[in-house]
Amino acid sequence: MLGMSNPTREQLMVRVAELEEELSEREADLRRFRSELTDANARLEAVLGRLESELKVAQVMQKVLVPTEFPHISGFEFSTKFVPSSISGGDYFDIFEHEDRFRFGMIVSSATGHTMSALLLSVLLHMTGQLESKKGSEPHEAVRDFLDQLKNNIQRQDTADIFYSLIDRRSFEMRYVKMGSVLVLHQNASTGEVRALGGETSPLGLDFSPPKQSESLYLNPRDRVLICTRGVMDVTNKQGEKYGLERVTRSFLSGPARGVHEMRNHILYEVSRFAVSPELERDQTVLVIEVKDKVIKLAKS
Repeated sequence: MLGMSNPTREQLMVRVAELEEELSEREADLRRFRSELTDANARLEAVLGRLESELKVAQVMQKVLVPTEFPHISGFEFSTKFVPSSISGGDYFDIFEHEDRFRFGMIVSSATGHTMSALLLSVLLHMTGQLESKKGSEPHEAVRDFLDQLKNNIQRQDTADIFYSLIDRRSFEMRYVKMGSVLVLHQNASTGEVRALGGETSPLGLDFSPPKQSESLYLNPRDRVLICTRGVMDVTNKQGEKYGLERVTRSFLSGPARGVHEMRNHILYEVSRFAVSPELERDQTVLVIEVKDKVIKLAKS
């Protein structure tokens, strides 16, 4: 073409040398990148290995801490099931006797946040629950003490759903507080009506404001109470729908009337049938309670 000259052999050789040098630099960069990536992968695998090990330790500790036997409490029958998740743990529950032999307490908690802090939160709730029950504190007072003892040890993102109650076997009054997403259903044996207990507040956490009073429910013979953690409520199907309050209520109503163990198994079976995957996203805890009678045998004077 006019105005342009063809490159000379020397110019071509210089350009080839420049390209070879650039290629060499790129190959060196690539080798460094591969080396750094290999190191990063090794570090990541080490971190994941430690996290997996810590998670397994936490799961083992949690399984050990969740009680398998409860005290025999005249007038009440209990059936419980704890189903651990390999993804997100944190559930804890306990039924414990009071210093006053005519009272007993129940606590069901579902903690979120880092694995160990969630586990620590559940353990501390268990310990303080027993201590406060012996002092005779109202549930809302015990919750205030929970927060006072835990707020220096939990992170901003850590929260816990809690149902904490004390039951007096003389009057069959259940005094309780409910925080977060623990579901509590009461079935009136006379009418068959099922209703969700109210009085719910936000989950316990750093910004939590303790309730100013405890709620109250009077139980009658053959009444039933169902307590479920969020892991039951949040199970999803193929359409992305959650199991939710309505379905839990239907399962409760359609469950067998012959015993609390059958009722518990029925609810968990219905939940498992609904789930899109057998892999649980969160721990599941189900507790079924039935009032057997109101006969209090007093000691002879």
